[in-house]
Amino acid sequence: MDKNQSEFASQASGAIALADGTVFLGTGSGKAGIAVGELCFNTAMTGYQEILTDPSYAQQVVMFTFPHIGNVGANPEDHEESSGNASTAAVGTVFRDPITPPSNWRAEDHFDAWLAKRGIVGLSGVDTRALTRLIREKGMQKCAIQYAPDGKIDTAALIKAAQAWAGLEAADLAANVDVDAAIDHSERLWDLAAGFADQDHAEKHVVVVDFGVKKNILRNLAEVGARATVVSGDIAFDDVKALNPDGIVLANGPGDPAATFERSGELLSALVESEWPILGICLGHQLLALTLGAKTMKMEQGHHGANHPVQDLETGKVEIVSMNHGFTVDTATLPKGVEESHKSLFDGTNCGLKVAGKPIISVQHHPEASPGPQDSFYIFKRFMDLMKA
Repeated sequence: MDKNQSEFASQASGAIALADGTVFLGTGSGKAGIAVGELCFNTAMTGYQEILTDPSYAQQVVMFTFPHIGNVGANPEDHEESSGNASTAAVGTVFRDPITPPSNWRAEDHFDAWLAKRGIVGLSGVDTRALTRLIREKGMQKCAIQYAPDGKIDTAALIKAAQAWAGLEAADLAANVDVDAAIDHSERLWDLAAGFADQDHAEKHVVVVDFGVKKNILRNLAEVGARATVVSGDIAFDDVKALNPDGIVLANGPGDPAATFERSGELLSALVESEWPILGICLGHQLLALTLGAKTMKMEQGHHGANHPVQDLETGKVEIVSMNHGFTVDTATLPKGVEESHKSLFDGTNCGLKVAGKPIISVQHHPEASPGPQDSFYIFKRFMDLMKA
């Protein structure tokens, strides 16, 4: 280590270490301490608060490729978790430049202070381009991230912590982020004048099986006229039936879908065999595929961002969507009668399914657009049309 490197190391208050021994030093922020998880990169230029409160990011460290983070501060309205259990999603975050002071009329908190309150370890001053390149070449990495206000960083210990972490494969993380008891939701999408207003009249009643559902999914359902009852992934089929729904939504969530299927497979099979229209989103899409007889597999770098091109194979339309997933459905294993409805134009991976002769559809991406473009809002209208039919 030369003199300049030594001086930089002595000034560092944070670090991230990968299981392969790679270490980046920088400036810590947020919660002081150490967190372990899977490092992924997100290419979204906006919506950092929605991203970090998305329960699908449980046990992950999110690195933003956009260099300037913090400019809109934080506020309590833009949280995406729907239950107290899901209040801890991402465990860490990495960005290139120091946190930008808030400059937005909706801001109620500095982003640094908000990170600390959420229990998220932050790190800036890192070459995020180099880390992104590493993930693209070697896949998502097990890591340990630390904020040490006193500058005492043991990089060897961080590497060992990263190596010792079990990883996401075979992990049923959805069990940690769902509701304990059923909750009702009727709040609509945010409006500049009215904020979050409740729907005036609900045409349909939807049961949302919660694996880590995002609030904006519930708001989009309300926007198309559906009142939602959110229930745990452990609920019995008879209890769902007692709620007398018009349709079922299998929600997004974190972890390995195969592990969650082991816990909720009996319920999912009963739902698929019922006559209710079903919409699966993200993890819910993967769980639906497993229920129908297909298989899922871990991705090298996953899809995380708000600029992914996806084609609707029914209409031929290309939409730009928001994505967050590290597992994918293996299209080679789709059984007869289960058709691919959407595909990624980045790498050709599956992004949607439909079942011949049944009102069952699903998408891998996040049609609720929080954050991200609103090209896929029609998915909720398509689901409402299935319920009306």
